[in-house]
Amino acid sequence: MSPFTAEQRRSLDEGLSQRFIALDPAGYFLIKIDRETGELIAEHYSNAIDDRGLATDPDTGEVISCKGAGPRSAVAIYRGRSAKELGMALTEGDGPHPLSCLDHALYLGRELQKAEQALETGSPYIQD
Repeated sequence: MSPFTAEQRRSLDEGLSQRFIALDPAGYFLIKIDRETGELIAEHYSNAIDDRGLATDPDTGEVISCKGAGPRSAVAIYRGRSAKELGMALTEGDGPHPLSCLDHALYLGRELQKAEQALETGSPYIQD
């Protein structure tokens, strides 16, 4: 059996990205890079999940658009100098923690690694 190629791995991941994902009732994150300070930033936003499985604004009940239809305020902003430091801030210690689903934690770990690599190489970071 020959090893997976990088192209096959990307194709596999693209297919896996098309599966249904239950949203985390604890909220969602927008990950950014602060190149001036050399930090990774994770902005945490609250949400509620309606009976259709859609994220809604807990204050208005309106479905939250993926297109960023309106300004929302982050519940908390986490900063770290590395993916590991920021991941530990999100998952370790006394809590409460802003995550309630393991798949969400795994996703964030991958995204934080991508953001750290973009920070190190100077390449753009686009959250998946």
